Amino acid sequence: VLFRSRVGLIGFGLAGQAFHAPVIRGVEGMELACILERHTSNAAKKYPGIRVARTLDEMLSDKTINLCVVATPNDSHFSYTKACLEAGRDVVVDKPFTPTMAEAEQLVRLAAERGRLLSVYQDRRWDGAFLTVKKLIASGALGRVVEYEARFDRFRLDAKANAWREKPDFPAAGVLWDLGPHLIDGALVLFGEPQTIYASAFWQRETSTVDDSFDVIMEYPQVRATLRARIIAYAPGPHLLLHGTGGSFVKYGMDPQEEILRSEKCPDGLDWGADWGLEPEARYGTLSRVGVTTEKIKTERGDYRGFYANVRDAIEKRSPLEVPPAQALRTMRALLLAHKSSREGRKVRWTEAPE
Repeated sequence: VLFRSRVGLIGFGLAGQAFHAPVIRGVEGMELACILERHTSNAAKKYPGIRVARTLDEMLSDKTINLCVVATPNDSHFSYTKACLEAGRDVVVDKPFTPTMAEAEQLVRLAAERGRLLSVYQDRRWDGAFLTVKKLIASGALGRVVEYEARFDRFRLDAKANAWREKPDFPAAGVLWDLGPHLIDGALVLFGEPQTIYASAFWQRETSTVDDSFDVIMEYPQVRATLRARIIAYAPGPHLLLHGTGGSFVKYGMDPQEEILRSEKCPDGLDWGADWGLEPEARYGTLSRVGVTTEKIKTERGDYRGFYANVRDAIEKRSPLEVPPAQALRTMRALLLAHKSSREGRKVRWTEAPE
């Protein structure tokens, strides 16, 4: 394989181990060349042939690394991304982009000044169900869509001890910061910028000290997008639900990719198997059209490698970036407006100051 992009991965917690390292290694033309892991030695155990750095300077001293991926806790996204851009590297940063709008805008300006590529990891755009819904809306099968609902339902009764995401004094903690970017980005991709946002971030577990659930309603002139996450949902509701003038689409079940990437069966290398990202027929969504019999709609193949394949092509100027900085800022604005709405208990307009 001819490696055209040598990648330095910063951080080797859950995000680095499950959602970045295997996906990068699964893309032709990309090489995971170095992993920055400051304290533990999980990277050396998992990838004995890959260089492990203990400091950012050590990683950046390898001038052949042209793309840096920031997969650290939210409080260090800004500092690592800024340092990598200043060192002349292209950067992918995990969501959420940064804890504040000012930091996000500063990074976008810096990337433009330095002529560097900057993107935020919105892998859920490559979920099979999301690709299916995109295709379904474009086909006109639902008529004019009036309602869209997306939900992430889980069942976990106890907060994780020592998890930074669940500490109230940690920047950008809580589930709205964690899962909100996925759901909000999806609605923005499908429908564009809303007129107003109304949100409530709350907790359902007695042990929670930060929000573990949320409702976000994005209102458009003719569409209402409702985005939900729940931590106490033993029997999950529909993952995706759409109503239109021509019919409805209902889809249960989350994309199968995450579970595999977090398991012992996680792929390593270019061969992910012919059935990667395919759902069994039992999980297909149901399309009910006005005056037509109900039918199962085959779920499109999901493949998170599509994100990094696009980044590779954008670096080589063969393709525009699928998640450009302007879209990263748009998702940040919506996320911060949702937090503002929840804090102040009111509907906020898209044009308001986000913080």
